[in-house]
Amino acid sequence: MKYFVTVNGRAREVDLVERLGRIEVSVDGRKLDLSYEEVDNLGQVALLEGGRSWGVSIEGDEHTVTCSIAGRLYAVEIEDERERAAHAAEREASKGGGVVKSIMPGVVVKLLVKEGDVVEKGQSLLVLEAMKMQNEIGAPGPGVVKSLHVKEKEAVSSGAKLVTLAAPPA
Repeated sequence: MKYFVTVNGRAREVDLVERLGRIEVSVDGRKLDLSYEEVDNLGQVALLEGGRSWGVSIEGDEHTVTCSIAGRLYAVEIEDERERAAHAAEREASKGGGVVKSIMPGVVVKLLVKEGDVVEKGQSLLVLEAMKMQNEIGAPGPGVVKSLHVKEKEAVSSGAKLVTLAAPPA
């Protein structure tokens, strides 16, 4: 899984891949030989890399974390690929109108709007099934459904156009 991480204002791209029960980590394309062990259920972790070890204290949630390593404090913001695409769509839609694209490959299970419908920010436009999970794809901002680019039971790829929204009426 790819993550977009900002540490103290500095952007990083992190890839995590689990292979044979081991997690492989790459930061900005550079592979790291890391391993870790949870020390307790309170966010204390022992981090090992290249014969060196650190005690890491982690607080926060899946999006915003504060880490303390050897007395230094790090503010960390985390987005996975899907969240990043969704946030980009939200930023684009806030400008008024635009194209809503699929953030993952899947099958359109149900269309919840038709051309000409006026939608509000967050209103569900369609249901997309991906990896055996049904995901409601919402309008990133208010608008009018200008066109539907998909039909029910249609398979779509990541980045495929789903719905075009026109700017909302003034």
